Amino acid sequence: MTTPVRTRGGGPATRRAASRRSSGEGPFRFASTGAGVVLLGIMAAIAVFLISEAIPALQANKGNFFTELIWEPNGSQVFGIAALAFGTVLSSALALVIATPIAVGVALFISHYAPRRLAGPLGYLVDLLAAVPSVIYGLWGLVFLVPFLKTPSVWLNEHLGWFPLFGGEGVIGGKTMLAGAIVLAIMILPIIAAISREVFLQAPKINEEAALALGATRWEMIRMAVLPFGRPGVISAAMLGLGRAMGETIAVALIFPATFDLSFQILTPHANSIAANIANGFGEATPIGRGALIASGLVLFVITLLVNMGARMVIARRKEYARAAA
Repeated sequence: MTTPVRTRGGGPATRRAASRRSSGEGPFRFASTGAGVVLLGIMAAIAVFLISEAIPALQANKGNFFTELIWEPNGSQVFGIAALAFGTVLSSALALVIATPIAVGVALFISHYAPRRLAGPLGYLVDLLAAVPSVIYGLWGLVFLVPFLKTPSVWLNEHLGWFPLFGGEGVIGGKTMLAGAIVLAIMILPIIAAISREVFLQAPKINEEAALALGATRWEMIRMAVLPFGRPGVISAAMLGLGRAMGETIAVALIFPATFDLSFQILTPHANSIAANIANGFGEATPIGRGALIASGLVLFVITLLVNMGARMVIARRKEYARAAA
């Protein structure tokens, strides 16, 4: 009896391996497709719920929902999302501007500068910061940061008051947009730093060694080989942090003064957000008031989707470099 010859190009062994791969590929494809469909279904269900609950309040609204600066759904039934959406976007953008450079610096230090004995514990510490409850950040901001920023806010207003963000008259400091943005920046910093660190560690070593072999300094090597490769990952991390900042509730509810106006002056008590307004007003809201708050949540839902879609478009433009570097 002869034994079948197992060749590299084919034969019984190759057919058995192909059969095992095909038998495992079907269930995995089914499971992954099902997970994607379930996720889309959940998002669609959330959208349907928000729309159905918001329609009665929007029909009862006596003002323009998108431009009105008054929020009185429980009384005169006049309310608008303009001030809340403005505050949400401005505070989140400020937090992102503050947190992203620091987070990228921390990630680069852990991945390419720190000794291995220090990089491990420091990475664990950054990861643990992401697990701190938001109410702790809010209490810290209310008790420590708000009083601490009084003197720096006055100095910024006196010396840089010509710049719109630092302008303003009257009360300077206290519960301001700046205080809330700093708290949000501290909250999203560990998320951006942790993801960026893992992306930088995946940079092709051959590119880094080639840059160093050509005489580049460590910073030049990072600028030429690591940052271009990690840019899509940093953008993804920043967008994830931005989504966290936009949806943050308790921390900003404790710090923001809950005003309803449009102001770029981050040193004066003018600040609010959609999530903070929902937290402050849901307990005492009438049926129309609850519908108005749900309608504002729908706006936040749409804003978050648009931001993530924009981020995906930016990341897609960097795929060619990532594919070439892999």
